[in-house]
This record gives sequence, C-alpha cells and structure tokens, in this order.
Amino acid sequence: MIWAKEETLPREEMEQLQLLRLQETVTRIYEKVPAYRDKMIEAGIKPEDVKSLEDLKRLPFTNKKDLRDNYPFGLFTVPKKDLVRIHASSGTTGKPTVVGYTEKDLRTWTECVSRIAAMGGATQEDVAQICFGYGMFTGALGLHYGLENLGATVCPTSSGNTQKQIMYMQDFETSLLVATPSYALHIGEVVRQMGLDPEKDLKVRIGLFGGEGMTEPMREEMYKLWGHTMKVTQNYGMSELIGPGVSGECLELCGMHINEDHFIPEIIDTDTGEVLPPGSKGELVITCITKEALPLIRYRTKDISRLMYEPCKCGRTTVRMENLSGRSDDMLIIRGVNVFPSQIEEVLLKVPEIGAHYEIVVDRKKHLDYMEIKVELADESLLDSYAKLGELEQKIKTSLRVVLGLDAMIKLVAPRSLQRFEGKAKRVTDLRKDL
Repeated sequence: MIWAKEETLPREEMEQLQLLRLQETVTRIYEKVPAYRDKMIEAGIKPEDVKSLEDLKRLPFTNKKDLRDNYPFGLFTVPKKDLVRIHASSGTTGKPTVVGYTEKDLRTWTECVSRIAAMGGATQEDVAQICFGYGMFTGALGLHYGLENLGATVCPTSSGNTQKQIMYMQDFETSLLVATPSYALHIGEVVRQMGLDPEKDLKVRIGLFGGEGMTEPMREEMYKLWGHTMKVTQNYGMSELIGPGVSGECLELCGMHINEDHFIPEIIDTDTGEVLPPGSKGELVITCITKEALPLIRYRTKDISRLMYEPCKCGRTTVRMENLSGRSDDMLIIRGVNVFPSQIEEVLLKVPEIGAHYEIVVDRKKHLDYMEIKVELADESLLDSYAKLGELEQKIKTSLRVVLGLDAMIKLVAPRSLQRFEGKAKRVTDLRKDL
C-alpha cells in the first residue's frame, strides 16, 4: 500500500518542492540560529544565494559535535514554550544530543512513520507489538504513533522480559513485531527454546526492524528462526533527523525509500566532504526541510550507503538508499587494514555450524594489533570433538582472510553463552583505546 501521493511524485515536481522547502528552511535558521548563521557567513553563503538544489553543496555541514556544543537548545529555531516533546540520546560519550518537536513536527513525524510502516506491509488490521525501550529514545514512540495513525492496534510492551513478550504475542495474536534485529533474533531463539514453532504457534507476519543495521545474512537468519512466511523489512532514522521515518524498505526489498519531501539526501566522500555522483558509495548526509524546532542542514550521519534513483517496482518514485554497509566511525583500522564489523558479520552468518551472535575484541600486544572473534556454535555436540572444532576455526579464519585481508583469532563458544541485547547490539570492544 502506498500511503501518500508524495511518494509517487515525478522527479521534477519533487525537486521543485524540495527547493522551495530548502529555501524556507535556510532562511529560518539563518535568522533564528546564531551558530548556523556564523557557519554560513564563514562559508560565504547567504539564504538568497540558494537558487537551486545544486547550491545545497555550498552550505556548511552539521555534525553531532554541533549539537553538543550548543547543548541543550542552541540550534533550535523556536522558543522552548513552543516545544511539545523533547527527546535525547543516552549521552554515553559526552553530553547527550537533545532534539525537540513542535506540534507540527509531531504530525510530520507520525506521517513519515505511517509511510514506512505501510511500505513494510502494515495495515489497520495488524496488532503491533513494540519491543523498543520506551523513554528518551525516539524509536518506540515514533513507531507507536505512526502505527496508531495507520490504524493498527498497538501493544507498547517495551523491551525485556522476553518470555512475557512471547506470552503477549500468543494471547494478543500479535501480527507485527517492532524491534531491533538483534532482539528479534533473540526472541525467535527463546520461542524455539520454549518448544514453540513461530510459524504454527504465533501469528507474527511482519517484522518492522530498526535501531541498527540489518545485513542480508542477518535477514536470512531471521527467516530461519521465524519462518519464510514472515515479511522482514528494515527502516532507517536517527533522533537528530526526526527519529524513525526517514526511510524504509518496501516489500520489493531493493533499498529503503527516503521520504524526499521531508529529507534531501546526499552521498559524500568521508575524507574530503566532496559530493559524489549518483550510485557512488560514501557517507550519507541528510538535510531536513520540513522540521520546525530543529531543522538540520547537511547533517553528517556517518552511515555508509549509496543512492539509487531507478524506478522501483512498488510504484514509488522516491530515491532509495542501499542498506547500510557500516558507519565511518565504526571502521576499525587493524594493522593498516580498514575493517567494518558488517563485513565480519556477513562472513559469519554464511557459516551454518555457528549461530547469529558474535563478539569482536580488538587489542594490542607488543605494539601489534590483533582481533579475536567469539562466535557461538549452533550445535553443542561440536564441543566434544577437538578435530571438528579445529576444522571449523580454520574454515572461519580462511573465509575472513579472503574478505578482510588479515588473520583473526577465532574462539568458538557454547550456544547461548554470549550476551543478548534488547536494544542496539554492542558487538565490538576496542581495548586499544584504553592503552
């Protein structure tokens, strides 16, 4: 189902709308946000200089440091009395990034999420169980209001207490699951440990997953646990931009459609900041053109993707972003080699003898970097055979060497022995930072 007419606008009409909204947004922030005005003056550009979408690349970037330097409300274009909602990040690496919404912003947010839910197959007939943690995190309330607006019945179960989550799924006949991919995998594991078959004993037909990236091997792992009758899609957003609702996969599964009438995407070279041509892979940059309280211009997401403008079979004309292949700030440099955790995950999930959960530990001994990867065995009986364990370790090492170009230490551990995550999974520990 296509939720809004804006999802099928001709390219020329979409770009005319984007330019009008961009010009209005740039003028507003120039007039109301001193920090933005200073950055624009330094870049030598004024609002009246933005005459086409090509001029977007002349505007300065915004990044997370700008939000922290202007904590809490320094980048807002409205007074605090006009805010109806405030969210914030956890702030585990410094001051939290604070985001706010006017009443109009909440309507925009709800509309964007309704679109991505409809893209993923949600309807007003669904019972939607939201297993995101409620609180300052934008994910839970974003999906909550968007799904209610679509007409679905929402169960705000939050995260944790997995067996009770499954009880609710059975008793409420949940048909749509909202969670991080990691937690959805964990729920599927627990369902099977309880002796249940998700396809026969539950009625979950749709997974709307977000909060962290989902690789194609992880999607296949989801099908193994939940069954192939479940439609598995992912969506993308971040608190700074609006929350969930920036983009989402349709049922064609060929990239995430961006709500372009609200967000203008670019792909840049992470090192130089140069805008790359369509189809190039690089860092995703997003400009918000309809937000009132906190409209960010050219926000550097640090996420690695590419943009696809070819028509989609679903009928939508909006540009699609390729599923994320990592984050520029998640990249590990090990003995001079660039390594993305997503590369490791793709290799591991293709090995049938191991499960979907893993941990990466990077450390340094005698001035040399090394990487250890802990992976769970799918079958505990393998622990009884040193020969088979050795063969499996070598198989994994060889596969990783082909992809990464370096060796890693492999540690095979018992099934269900690694930590599970109810929110975003923390897969990497880099101990070199502590040296």
